[in-house]
Order: sequence, then C-alpha cells, then structure tokens
Amino acid sequence: MTRKKFTDEFRKEAVQLALNSDLTRHQIADDLGIGHSTLGKWIAEYRHADLMSGPHDDVQKELKRLRKENKILREERDLLKKATAFFASQK
Repeated sequence: MTRKKFTDEFRKEAVQLALNSDLTRHQIADDLGIGHSTLGKWIAEYRHADLMSGPHDDVQKELKRLRKENKILREERDLLKKATAFFASQK
C-alpha cells in the first residue's frame, strides 16, 4: 500500500471546504478520497499555522497566539537551561 501525495494547494482547498461548507467532514473526506483523520490533521495544521502567523485584528485571537508563543519560548528556554547545566557538569 502506497501513501498518496497531496499538493499544498489541494490541502488548503480541502481545509477551506471543510471549514466553509455545510457538509460534514466525513462527507468531504469521502468525496475527496482522503481519510477523515487526514482531513482533521490538515485542519489542525491550518489552524496552528493561522494562529502563529503573526498579529491579528481580533484581540482574542491575538491573545491566544501570544500565549501559545510564550509557552513555546518558555519550553525552549527551560530546555536550554537544562542543556547548559548538563554540559557544565561534564567538565
């Protein structure tokens, strides 16, 4: 069994159809010949990319984006602190 390769354009159109259509995600996935979980994954990726795309006019959306960015930055900082302590103890 081989994996199908879908273009980015196809993925974007599938996501837009799923978000803006009156059809269910199952119907859209069946019509497009993709798995329901695949469509769900594409939608989640789209929402994440949209959330992280920069400043937004919608204050709540911007606040959510900033909180997520802040969480990521804290995790990266903590990881670097641990790495620094580990390598300092290796001398």
